Amino acid sequence: MADYAEKRGDVAGPHHEPRGGIINEKEGMHETVDIDHAVAAADNELAEHDLNVTEDDLLEAKELAATFTLEGTRTLMLQVYKLHHRDPNFPQTILERIEEFLRKPLSIIPSPQPPWCKPPPLTSSPPDNDDVFDNPEKHEQLIAEMKIEAALITNNSPYAEVRAVVSNHDDPEMPCSTIRAWVIGIFFSVAVAFINGFFEIRQPAISVTANVPQLLAYPVGKLFEKVLPDVGVTLFGVRHSLNPGPFNRKEHMLITIMASISKSSPYTNYIIWIQYLPQFFNQTWALSFGYQILIALSTNFIGYSLAGICRRFLVYPSYCVWPQSLVTIALNSAFHGDTNPAVAGPFKTFWRMSRLKFFGLAFTAMFVWFWFPNYIFQGLAYFSWMVWIAPDNAKLAVITGGFSGLGLNPLPTFDWNIVTYLWDPLMLPFFSIANNFAGMAITLPVIAAMYYSNVWGGAYLPINSNKPYDRFGKRYNVTSILDDRGIMDIEKYNAYSPPYLSSANTVVYMIFFAVYSAVVTYAALFHRTEIMMGFRDLINSFRPSKRKEVEEGRVLDVHNRLMKKYKEVPEWWYFITLVFAVAVGCAAIAVYPTYTSVAVVFYGVIMCLIFVVPVGIVYAMTGVEVTLNVLAEFIGGSFVEGNALAMCFFKSYGYVTCAHALAFSNDLKLAHYVKIAPRFTFFAQMVPSLVTTFVYIGIVQFQVHLKDVCTPDAPFRFFCPGVNTFFTAAVLWGTVGPKRLWGVGGTYTVTLLGFPLGVVIVLLFWLAGKKWPKSAFVRNIHPVVMMNGGLSWAPYNISQMWPAVPVAAFSWLFVRKRFLGFWSKYNFVLSAAFSAGMAISGLVQFFGLAYNGTEFNWWGNAIVGSGCDDGVSCPHMKLPKGEYFGPGPGQF
Repeated sequence: MADYAEKRGDVAGPHHEPRGGIINEKEGMHETVDIDHAVAAADNELAEHDLNVTEDDLLEAKELAATFTLEGTRTLMLQVYKLHHRDPNFPQTILERIEEFLRKPLSIIPSPQPPWCKPPPLTSSPPDNDDVFDNPEKHEQLIAEMKIEAALITNNSPYAEVRAVVSNHDDPEMPCSTIRAWVIGIFFSVAVAFINGFFEIRQPAISVTANVPQLLAYPVGKLFEKVLPDVGVTLFGVRHSLNPGPFNRKEHMLITIMASISKSSPYTNYIIWIQYLPQFFNQTWALSFGYQILIALSTNFIGYSLAGICRRFLVYPSYCVWPQSLVTIALNSAFHGDTNPAVAGPFKTFWRMSRLKFFGLAFTAMFVWFWFPNYIFQGLAYFSWMVWIAPDNAKLAVITGGFSGLGLNPLPTFDWNIVTYLWDPLMLPFFSIANNFAGMAITLPVIAAMYYSNVWGGAYLPINSNKPYDRFGKRYNVTSILDDRGIMDIEKYNAYSPPYLSSANTVVYMIFFAVYSAVVTYAALFHRTEIMMGFRDLINSFRPSKRKEVEEGRVLDVHNRLMKKYKEVPEWWYFITLVFAVAVGCAAIAVYPTYTSVAVVFYGVIMCLIFVVPVGIVYAMTGVEVTLNVLAEFIGGSFVEGNALAMCFFKSYGYVTCAHALAFSNDLKLAHYVKIAPRFTFFAQMVPSLVTTFVYIGIVQFQVHLKDVCTPDAPFRFFCPGVNTFFTAAVLWGTVGPKRLWGVGGTYTVTLLGFPLGVVIVLLFWLAGKKWPKSAFVRNIHPVVMMNGGLSWAPYNISQMWPAVPVAAFSWLFVRKRFLGFWSKYNFVLSAAFSAGMAISGLVQFFGLAYNGTEFNWWGNAIVGSGCDDGVSCPHMKLPKGEYFGPGPGQF
């Protein structure tokens, strides 16, 4: 095995040890199956069907499979079955073959065995098959398949989508943390932070995704490669040169990680906006630079520390695929691919086009096309053709309207940005897209029924809005219930109105409650084994005598094995980061007049620790994130009712901490896939985040002094939609408080049934999986993801979800199944190219035309949101002038 590893150029070497005798060392164990004969007979069938593997991966796996013993293969397959039997990403056909292979336990297992090779019990008990192990010569085909699958799992990834873009080889000598990588990375981090931060308050905002700096970094890196001299210094035995050689994939990915870290402004900036501006809370002290820096650094770096602590749960396991990272790696591979294998495509074509050329063509096509739905003919984006036929038909607009209705339209858009706005169908597995769509489809008639039944006054309001309304059917005027200090005046509140929610928004809140209980239940029932493994590894990492066992426990995954070549980040680095973040957060809250307890910081850490692993596992496996914003508001508002600012801190620490931890875990997986040394990744996350925090704070310091900012008269469309939404939420959840809406006798108390409902739904699907373990339908229903699809309403609708379904089905079910090599080579590159094409095209359109006030006024743009599709002109029930719905003054 060591010779084989050295020949391949990976890092198997002396520490790449076999597990449980899986490698036949010819020491008394005799192979009973002619593996070469069996594999040769099955090559064509295995290549793209039974094992879901391309020809190149198969050829590599065959050589390793020839060294496996029957006993060792069974031991490994028991482990694989235990980890993946409920994994929707793992091919069902392979699981069925594994079950067939494991039906008869071996009577002889090499002994003594290390603890990690003890055969775990099957969760289901297939019927005995006396022939497979008693008479292996009769099952050469099945055994050959299992050995090749074992080779794929130990020497590659069990997932075809990962094998498509992630290499199972590594060159530890490849330069990574170079001077030019840091210069380019910091430059793009600052540039991205400036653009996104400056235009964040614009309506609509303009933003740069991580794909754009990734795209632009390549020509800059190649330029540095050509013009910089090979001069440098040697520090601690390592030479640091201005030009260490060709600009490579690891440098490129390190730059991408830096830019990705910097693309989002600190969430606490919203707190500063609503504190300082006179139309909100008018607290001028909030502009203190020290105050802003402390709270921003605190929320950011708590996320880093918890991501590092939880990497054993969310980064190291092979089942944590992180689909979003595959698109980024595909773009990286397009620029740095060493090989260009020809692949068979549809209609008996043979594709020899390189990934880079394919990316360039797809990028150009999307760059040109995006001008039409985004600027020239915006009706192509919201293609509500049925509403256009009868623009004054209220019921038609409610059901089919794509702008403010429910969006039930078979052909709703020609805009790729709309198709991918909620979920990218080329990036996420089809089962994720299908489950999300099912969640929206199931809740659509519920929303319609509530609306037309006038439940909680919903018929007087827009059906699909995320805004609060008063008892007169108008936008809720939150300032009318506040005193001069920004605290609720109960007399003003009683004279005005309680807030009301649209029918869709009411359903969304109930589903939020269900999702929170469901995700914890799902993790406990479906992933308790993996979670316990992570806790055991975390504890053992502090015990020197157990560290070897921790490493050997992860040897099943080739990427963990390759990463063993690099020094791991010590746990105390992350704990020091956590202590620092908590300390600066407590200092800001205690020193400045926030009227908030420092306990809010610890509350955020505790909430993240409770949810980050279950939410992270779902996110890593499905690409679907369950956000904690509503739960954080609900708990925070209950504790500090009447104090909007305190609730904002509860929300920031409760929600953003977990969101950041998941985003940083995704970047850690990126580095893990590309084999960037963990300590390089640590500093590539910390340093740009520290630098860009100052950039974002500086932008706010400038913008708050702009005349009429965040008002209808603001320059450059700086209307601050996000800030206004944040202020509204602060008053509703902090000032009014959830007790008045969801407490005893509250308007929406019944929606709290979502909490037990989430537990029941997950439990039912878990029991269904026990009863019908071989049902592909049951296995591919993910209850948390399906419920999460119902959260996509208000203000979005099913027209933003449905277009992704046929695209995902075509990509993942048709092309991937029939042309796996073609799909592996081009699918994720196409997603990256379309995303980058839209981003660059949008920037050109904004700075070239929109920024200068150039508009294209004609019917094709004016038709969007016209007639009853504007959401306000045609309510189902209209109030007579001076009348209201719901309880009157003094009754609420």
